[in-house]
Amino acid sequence: MIPGSAAASTDAKSYAYTSGKKALSDAAKRRGITASVTDGVWLGSYRLRRAIKGEPLISIIIPFKDKIEVLKPCLESIITKSTWNHYEILLVNNRSELLETEEYLETLKNEPRIEVLNYDKPFNYSAINNFAAKKAKGEYLILLNNDTEVMNEDWIESMLEHAQRPEVGAVGAKLLFPNNQIQHAGVVVGIAGLANHVFSQSSVLDHGYCGLKSVVRNYSAVTAACIMVRKNVYGEIGGLDAENLAVSFNDVDFCLRLREKGYLIVYTPYTELIHYESLTRGYNVAMNEIEYMQRKHKGIIARDPYYNENLTRERLDFSLRVQDTVQS
Repeated sequence: MIPGSAAASTDAKSYAYTSGKKALSDAAKRRGITASVTDGVWLGSYRLRRAIKGEPLISIIIPFKDKIEVLKPCLESIITKSTWNHYEILLVNNRSELLETEEYLETLKNEPRIEVLNYDKPFNYSAINNFAAKKAKGEYLILLNNDTEVMNEDWIESMLEHAQRPEVGAVGAKLLFPNNQIQHAGVVVGIAGLANHVFSQSSVLDHGYCGLKSVVRNYSAVTAACIMVRKNVYGEIGGLDAENLAVSFNDVDFCLRLREKGYLIVYTPYTELIHYESLTRGYNVAMNEIEYMQRKHKGIIARDPYYNENLTRERLDFSLRVQDTVQS
């Protein structure tokens, strides 16, 4: 390496990073986008932070049945960490049975931003969220699993800056397992089965193929364990499919129906939560739901437009489709 060259160290490239930010800022202005440009997740990457319009009310919908040891830290993380204060929390109680649950809910009555809704019917994830969405007062909805914990203070703003874009239908977050491995960084359809979370169980310290774990990008779907959507858009497509997808794949189907309407599905790594996945419901997947998805979304399962056909469909790491390449 030549001493004093710009490649000698990242410090020597500071002028290039500054120039890069200016170029992005100028590009945003030309496109009529009000935004600031900051450093991205790693040095040499960038983040375009879109200005948030107004102060809309956000309705956070959290279904639950007992499991107060899970729900309590979820709520505490929202209340203590969130820098966005204009929100309401709709707790949807789906036939809780324990006295400790009743006692805990009693302690929440003095929290003006929390409302408990009772859903006294058999578990149906789609129907529960649809029920709460109709009760929500907010302009935006966040569907949130009760087994999650917020990690960063501006988690709501980081989704809202994209959810407010008229071309965007839904925004998903980066979710981590408690061991700091990736649980969700976007969903690819037709990979390792019907649909899967890419980069699952990989280290959060590794930014992944082309840095995709750590940049804002479009996908065909994101998980509803944490998803933001405008309430009017949610209603426009009839919410989640409570008739055919009561438990599984309702979020994937929801996103694919948004895509059919022309909306974009955005993943942002700047909203981070810990997800104690399936602590409350387990991993049951009904065959009728799989078959329904295979019939309804056959085309995109065969070819996800946000995933290069030369990449593997057997693994979640964006590695090459070596076997098919050799055969061809």
